[in-house]
Amino acid sequence: MVRLLLDIVYALLIVLLTPWILYRMFAQKRYRVGWKERLGFVPVRFTDQPCIWVHAVSMGEINAIGTLIEEIHRLLPQFEIVISSTTDTGISRARKLYGTSYRVFFFPLDFSQAVKKALKRLRPQLCIMMELEVWPNFMSETARQGIPVMVANGRISSAKGFPRYRRIAPLVRPIFRHLAMALVQDETYAERFRYLGVLPERVQVAGSLKYDTAEVGDTVAGAEELSGQLGLKKDEPVWAAGSTGPGEEEIILNSFSQLRQRQKKELQYVRLVIVPRKPERFDEVARLIETRGYQLVRYSRVKAGEYKVSDRDSGAVILGDTMGDLRKFYSLASVVFVGRSLVPMGGSDMIEAAGLANPVIVGPYTENFIDSVKKLVAAEGISVVADGRQLTEVTEKLLRDTASARQMGQRARQVIIENKGATRRTVEAVVKLLGVVSVLRKI
Repeated sequence: MVRLLLDIVYALLIVLLTPWILYRMFAQKRYRVGWKERLGFVPVRFTDQPCIWVHAVSMGEINAIGTLIEEIHRLLPQFEIVISSTTDTGISRARKLYGTSYRVFFFPLDFSQAVKKALKRLRPQLCIMMELEVWPNFMSETARQGIPVMVANGRISSAKGFPRYRRIAPLVRPIFRHLAMALVQDETYAERFRYLGVLPERVQVAGSLKYDTAEVGDTVAGAEELSGQLGLKKDEPVWAAGSTGPGEEEIILNSFSQLRQRQKKELQYVRLVIVPRKPERFDEVARLIETRGYQLVRYSRVKAGEYKVSDRDSGAVILGDTMGDLRKFYSLASVVFVGRSLVPMGGSDMIEAAGLANPVIVGPYTENFIDSVKKLVAAEGISVVADGRQLTEVTEKLLRDTASARQMGQRARQVIIENKGATRRTVEAVVKLLGVVSVLRKI
């Protein structure tokens, strides 16, 4: 009866959201593919080989599972690994990173029949859900079939996730109680998982997988090619604003205008790169840059060979409107601003930039990454600014005092190095759940 009621609620929601879905399909070119898989028709596994199903929602989570998948494959080669995602960008990234070695598909909608069909076609021995993917019908059906489900890299955000779950805690506790294990990023998240119904002995603080996937180095493959394509000069400071959200680009452009008005040479020639977090905002941000009177270079056109950068573009604002190139921009940057943090959107992952020893700036809204921010602040490896005025001041200071900026970046990198290890702890939990205890000696 509960499943039927849930299916009815889901169906009503889809009907209500149809205009929004159609708008995104036609205006933003999203949700156009994968509907068959979303209805449960995922790729069929015909072999008797045991299977581990790894699910990650977004592109950031797909990036974060890299070391985990590698280690599981190394230690448990007898298991087939299949990977699902929910978003178009997540699927695109997963296919690029893992598509040649593993099956990649869209995660089914939480309709009871779609879930049942997907599980029947995959026959997994374990499901690993990244961060917080706990769906009622999925959890109910896996429990009915005796398939253990674990959360890896678990977190429940302070801004939206936990307040919403807390309001309906009596309803969600039976769902969370089905979890065989919750590997979480810090003790705050551990308390929240326990509060929502996960048995205390099944909750373990393992740290963040993103520390393990963050590459620690001074260069990124392909960065020099990108620099050459954009005509960036060796002595030219670059300010990279990555993963920006609505409302931030205006603040960043205001700060950039003030920096360019400074009289000293080292600030007159600073270059600005803006990389919006969501692809559907690329055109919107492009229009904003041009409306503000700046010359615009869209990297997508340069990368595709449609536009060749010349000396006349020396003052242009660069729009990073491609997927998978953010780390390259970060590696070339003199200063990095990590977005969705000057506006109340919870922040974005700053670990990648810190691993590259970049001096990193964030705004005050970083609750989705509060543990990382606390560690970086304690090590004096990050600057937290309150508004656009402070953003301008701190960026100018770091651009002028390159020695201090370099030291700040080195301190940030050391934080990343010291917090690696979540992959090992997560794999230990995986092999225990699967009962392959002998493998633990190899970890």
